[in-house]
Order: sequence, then structure tokens, then C-alpha cells
Amino acid sequence: MAAEGGGKEMNEIKSQFSTREGAYKLLTHSEYSRPNRVPFNSQGSNPVRVSFVNVNDQSGNGDRICFNVGRELYFYIYKGVRKAADLSKPIDKRIYKGTQPTCHDFNHLTATAESVSLLVGFSAGQVQLIDPIKKETSKLFNEERLIDKSRVTCVKWVPGSESLFLVAHSSGSMYLYNVEHTCGTTAPHYQLLKQGESYAVHTCKSKSTRNPLLKWTVGDGALNEFAFSPDGKFLACVSQDGFLRVFNFDAVELHGNMKSYFGGLLCVCWSPDGKYIVAGGEDDLVTVWSFVDCRVIARGHGHKSWVSVVAFDHYTTSVEESDPMEFSGSDEDFQDQIHFGRDRANSTQSRLSKRNSTDSRPVSVTYRFGSVGQDTQLCLWDLTEDILFPHLPLSRTRTHTNVMNASGPPAGGSVSGAVIPTASNPSANGSNSSAANTPANSLPAPLPRSNSLPHAAAGSGSKSAATENPVATGVSKFATLSLHDRKDRHPEKDHKRNHSMGHISSKSSDKLNLLTKTKTDPAKTLGTTLCPRMEDVPLLEPLVCKKIAHERLTVLIFLEDCIVTACQEGFICTWARPGKVGLLSSQNQANSPSGTVV
Repeated sequence: MAAEGGGKEMNEIKSQFSTREGAYKLLTHSEYSRPNRVPFNSQGSNPVRVSFVNVNDQSGNGDRICFNVGRELYFYIYKGVRKAADLSKPIDKRIYKGTQPTCHDFNHLTATAESVSLLVGFSAGQVQLIDPIKKETSKLFNEERLIDKSRVTCVKWVPGSESLFLVAHSSGSMYLYNVEHTCGTTAPHYQLLKQGESYAVHTCKSKSTRNPLLKWTVGDGALNEFAFSPDGKFLACVSQDGFLRVFNFDAVELHGNMKSYFGGLLCVCWSPDGKYIVAGGEDDLVTVWSFVDCRVIARGHGHKSWVSVVAFDHYTTSVEESDPMEFSGSDEDFQDQIHFGRDRANSTQSRLSKRNSTDSRPVSVTYRFGSVGQDTQLCLWDLTEDILFPHLPLSRTRTHTNVMNASGPPAGGSVSGAVIPTASNPSANGSNSSAANTPANSLPAPLPRSNSLPHAAAGSGSKSAATENPVATGVSKFATLSLHDRKDRHPEKDHKRNHSMGHISSKSSDKLNLLTKTKTDPAKTLGTTLCPRMEDVPLLEPLVCKKIAHERLTVLIFLEDCIVTACQEGFICTWARPGKVGLLSSQNQANSPSGTVV
């Protein structure tokens, strides 16, 4: 965590923060909430969620926002950084009795200025299809709760489809629906289609086609969230049993899996190019998993409580300026990356899709992702090539383009920064020599708390170079990696954070050879590729770690001009990106570079 100073200052709610691209500022006039702006008493209530859609309105203000607060569901024009929010005129408002909305998702394919298709999941298990522009309720699925009686945890349209959608429940089951079909008047009968390690998929047996088309049973306990890969071919699921499972969606096959350090996994997201997955949960960590290698490549430690949302920032990705002839990506490769949604940066995807896969030296990419948690903190993280390609020598200089415009890199947005070469770190590539001598179920020594640069010459004392000195961060983008040899220098330093990771100790009588047999037995996964020990993978520290709300945070969405967060009190906040804060007063600022690289 990036330390800010004394205890009183630590508890202050921040209204702005700085990264290497500049300052992000909270726009108080762009706060969305219930019309009375009264904080919602969230005790026992379902998490506040936010969904966006662009309806391609001719006026140029086509963004729409939907959010749930308690029993209420609101649908507004979202003016973002351009104009102040007008809460007195929701396009649609619904109040439900006996059940609460828990999640929702727009169909981006079919959205127009006259009509949008919005799916809403409920705490009692039903799913409603509504059109908040026409103010219509067209269909109700699982109305009699014959399919599943448990809470809906996640609902999403299947990418590229106008009629198929997937619904996850706290029962641990997922169901595939078609909006054209009925749910029938009797409980469905199922026939096994495919079975594998900790999952089974059934088809619905009936004379005529009915919902659900498929029933997935995944892991043990609630299925907390799922996310489709950018190309729509794969599905990542996180469950209360602590497992991330990645499926080939059409082939209904398990591609790979990963286990949390402990506790359930609550949230999951994909990198823009589909090469990496980030998951967060009850171990207070963010875990980065390689889709290609099917292994954990890094963990991030900054939160003091459960991580509720993780998301990649598609607009802040640094790509090394290389000779175009070095790219080996074909047109087919680029076509594979087409399905990214309307609100993502095309220039970033085209660069990522053309990443060199045959040359021994890959194109350098820095991924930015964020997380919010029940500790009311927002963390931003950079995933850099020293983590992604630990065996490759680092070049001494890189030229980066800060990609924040959908149309292309901003004018003058590149900066040449000398990267301070780092000594090779044995623990960064997972070859820690002490691993063989560590007892199987023991927890590692205290995590390093220092957030200074991993070079003595460039260090900035105990304060975070990443947050206190933006210039230093621009010079060295490897400032967020905690080198594990620090824990050897401070063996007496205790883990002082009051959070659910508990007191980290290395005392255990179990031996390494007990780790075998049942791979998915949670008690036996620590130290395997499913769940490496803390010292066996690089530990990231956040670029930014700020307390931004009074109540637990439940939303983090990266848009082109801003970052959107929301807390359980029902306040949806807009954080203007660097250079975008002036759009409200001066519309001609819209053509200026969106990122200021310090």
C-alpha cells in the first residue's frame, strides 16, 4: 500500500490522485445517486452495481447509466465530464417489492436511441428483460423460481448475440437462456452433456425447446462472477470455493484453473488482448493469471479487506514504439480482437493484437488495471514486462505512448524515459531456492511493506515514489514490484495491517511431500501451480492506493474520459482523467490530448 503519512491523514477521503499520466480529479457535479442524494442505509442490502450503454444518439450525448440502490433501479442520461448530473429527471425508475435487483447488463449490439435491452437479475432468482427507454417490461425468466431459487450473482449477454444470455446464481449454477424461448410451467429435467474436474454441464430435456438451454454446475458454493474473454470464446468464472476456472465456452471444456491464497474469489476480469486474467477476493489480494501458460504470474497486495471489483483500463496502456516491420500479427489475428465493446480504445487493441508472437523479443506492453474493495480504497496497478517476461534482459531505454484516445495516441503524448536496469531477481521467475525447504502448508514470512524503488540510488525513503513523486514513476516503471529479498533484511518486522490475511507465520509441521493427489482439495493446493506460495511469485504494490468513500466500494469502470466508482451508500462518482477536467467549462478542450505524461 502506498503510505500517505500519519493516521489522521490516512483516514481522509481523497478527491484526487496522481499517476505518471497526470492527476485524476473527482467531479462532484457529476455524482449520480438517488434523486434526494441521501446516503442509502445499506445494511443487509445487495451491492450497488452500475451498467453503461451507448445508444448512438445524434446529439453526441449517447451514454446511458443504470444503477441499483436497494429495491430501486435508475436509468439516466450519463453526462460524465461534460455536464453536471441532473438527478431530477431519470429516464426510468423502478421500485421492486419482495425482491431486490442484484446485477444488470445492457445488450450493446441492439441498443438504439429509441430502444435498449436491459437484463436485471434479482435476489430471489428471477431475471427480468426490460426496455427503460420505452418503459416496457417484455419478459420475466425463472418467474416461478422453478429453475433456481437462489440469488442471481451475475448476468451478461453472450458476446455477439442478440438473444442469448448467461445467468449465475449463488447456488453455484449458471444457466444459458434465449430471450425467444419460454421457461415452461414445470421444473426442467436435465441430461448430462459433459463432465469434468469440478464442473458438469447439462442440457434441458423437453419435447419443445425451452429455457434454460444449458445448466452449468461449477465448483462448490456460490458462483460469484463470470466474464467473457474479449473474443467471446472463453469464460472465466470465480467461485466461493476460491477457484478461478476458465472454460472454452462453445466446446464446454475446462481450459485451466487457479486457486486463491485463501477464501473465496469475488471478482474477475480479462486484459484487453485476452492474454491475462485478474481475480480478487477474500485473501485481500489481486492475482494475475496467464491465460496462455495457465499459471499465476504475480500477486498484488494493497487492500486491507476483501477485493470486490477488478477491471483493466483499456485506455491507459503503454506500448513500446517499435518498427512496424517487427510485428508479425496477421489480419486474421486482428479480426480475432474485434469484439471489444464500443467503449474501448481501438488503437490499444490493434497494437495488442499485433504483438509479436514469433520473435524472441516481444513487443513491450504495460497493462494498467484497478481494484476497489470493502476497505473503501481504490488501487491502481501496472503490470510491466519485468513481470510478464522475467527471463528476458531489460533494455535500458523504452519509448512509450500513452494510449488514452480511441482514435489514436494523443499528440505529444509520448515520453522517452530511461529505465533503470534491475538486477535479476530469483524470486521474480518463481525459482526461489528456499521453496523446497519450506513446509507445505506454512504461510510465508511477513510481506514487504516498503514501496520505494527497488534500487538504492533511486529510492525515496519510506514514502512511495510511485505516488509522492510522479517524475520518478515516469522514469522507472518498475517501481511497483516488491523484491522479495527485502523480507530477509527485516525478519523481525511483523505484518501490521488489520485485515483478513491474518498473522503471517512460517511455523508448520506439515511436509512438502503431502502436496499431491487431489489437486482441487483446497487444503493441499498451496505450493502447487494452482496456488504458488507468496515468495514464489512477484508481489506487486499499487501505483495508487486511496481511500475514496465512506462505505465499501462495489463498482470500478474505466471509460475514455473518466473512471467511475460507486459505494454501498448509493453514490456513483466520476473521476476525470488527466486533461479532461476542463471539458465541463470548455467544450473545445475535447480535442486536446487526453493524457498528460509527467
